[in-house]
Amino acid sequence: MIRKLWPYTRGYRKWIFLGVLCSASEAVFELLLPLVMADIVDTGIPAGDTAYILTRGALMVGMALVSMSLGIGAAFLSSRAGQGFGANLRQAQYSHIQEYSFRNIEKFSTASLVTRLTNDCNMLQMSLMMGMRLLVRAPVMLVSALALAVSISLKLSRVFLVAMPLLLLLIGLVVKLVSPMFSSLQERTDDVNLAVQENLSGIRVVKSFVREDYEEEKFRKRNDALRATSERAFGFVVMNMPIMMLITYGTIIAVMWYGAPLVQAGELEVGLLSTFFTYITQVLMSLMMVSMIMMMLTRAVACAKRVAEVLDEVPDITDGEGQTGIEEDPFRERLVPDGSVDFDHVYFKYNSDSEKWNLHDIDLHIKSGMTVGIIGGTGSAKSTLVQLIPRLYEAQEGTVRVGGRPVKDYTMEHLRDAVSMVLQKNTLFSGTIRENLLWGDENASDADIEAACEAACASEFIHRMPDGYDTDLGQGGVNVSGGQKQRLCIARAILKKPKVLILDDSTSAVDTATDAKIRAAFRTRLPDTTKIIIAQRIISVMDADLIVVMDDGRIADAGTHEELMKTSDIYRDVYQSQQEGASIDG
Repeated sequence: MIRKLWPYTRGYRKWIFLGVLCSASEAVFELLLPLVMADIVDTGIPAGDTAYILTRGALMVGMALVSMSLGIGAAFLSSRAGQGFGANLRQAQYSHIQEYSFRNIEKFSTASLVTRLTNDCNMLQMSLMMGMRLLVRAPVMLVSALALAVSISLKLSRVFLVAMPLLLLLIGLVVKLVSPMFSSLQERTDDVNLAVQENLSGIRVVKSFVREDYEEEKFRKRNDALRATSERAFGFVVMNMPIMMLITYGTIIAVMWYGAPLVQAGELEVGLLSTFFTYITQVLMSLMMVSMIMMMLTRAVACAKRVAEVLDEVPDITDGEGQTGIEEDPFRERLVPDGSVDFDHVYFKYNSDSEKWNLHDIDLHIKSGMTVGIIGGTGSAKSTLVQLIPRLYEAQEGTVRVGGRPVKDYTMEHLRDAVSMVLQKNTLFSGTIRENLLWGDENASDADIEAACEAACASEFIHRMPDGYDTDLGQGGVNVSGGQKQRLCIARAILKKPKVLILDDSTSAVDTATDAKIRAAFRTRLPDTTKIIIAQRIISVMDADLIVVMDDGRIADAGTHEELMKTSDIYRDVYQSQQEGASIDG
């Protein structure tokens, strides 16, 4: 795990090295202080040599100041290295997630990804900060204090033969018991974050269905599960401390018991016995620090595994999969020449283990500049079909071509720059209307923005807003209606000037008159752009050059409105039912 995460310390390794050096040096100076004190007690005080005492005292003050300075340096350097490491790790995860396909993202819940980017990374950076100090300080203190204690009295040092095995056994037992609990603790944290995310993102639905009590109960159960898991995990950690203190003080009493006769017999001086007490305390405290480190590292390992899962996830859609090795046409320079789209006997399923194909033998050919309508019942795989065009998903069999080339032959940047898609769920971001529209083209002029909004029938309501294009939309576009949000998303897609424009049921929230105006604008303003329109209302696609009828993942029929009225029972039934519904509504 260290080998996997070490690359993310890049840029901060010198701080880690200097911090470790400061921590080790601080421990050494602290260990030397008791020896100087023992010298004062055993030499200066019995001789009544004030000058000697003052000299040695000044040395102790100097050593203490150096030790304090090293401690401050170690704290500063460990903090800087830890924060930098955490920032690198978060950035690496976030950047890697941007490369995920929809299939990759679906392996993790959104709440879990948020937890891994925040909570887990914070735990790892804290572990590095604490590890740079304690993980260095404890072993140096332990080994050095033990060696100095043995050099003072080999007989008294035998107490370690009992104390240390007991402490090590306790540490090993606690780590073994707590390790799986920390993994469960992070999973419970995911569950709590998921409940919060779902509630806040769907707060309008929660309130409209008066489900606040249900949501509170759901959160309470997950929160209680997190609390119970935390209590079990940290309960062992808390119990660890008093047991270790009991062993420590028992050891000190044993040293007093056996040390007093040695002083009386003249085998050990009082100052050295006092120093021995200091060292034995430092040895046992070092073991306690080791215990704390092991608890922290146990949780850090659980977090590191979760972070590594995100970093190790291999995007199943990447650039370069379809390189043909044509030297005169380098892969990275391949731009989409036109908006023609071809599906050559394409098969697709979301789950590779599923026996049934979500798309079955799709053979469809769309010329550049055509307007194509796609209709079909719920679950007929209309959205799935169009998501193969910009490679949001990848076909398992067959070939999808755009501009006459397989989509795998393009970089995703070039392909997706040429394909503009308005999804079923219209998404706007925090900021102004202008800032959201500039997602389509960050260099667009005011005239370009105005033209795109006119084509999408959005300019009419934008001009009524207090600040026009500089009106703040709030989080997720909460300040506009569903229909207005759809039109802004369409304007954003038009501003991109795509070769292929895909509308996935993106005019469902606008009235039929506005829908007709938008389609008319497409014909006049985007004559060379291929328009693919998924719609529930046949009136939205009846003037298309080609209408594709989907049924259970297959193309049931294809043709113009007039042709389908004659040849397609599905199309005719849908049309007649909608016409009858329109008559009743009228």
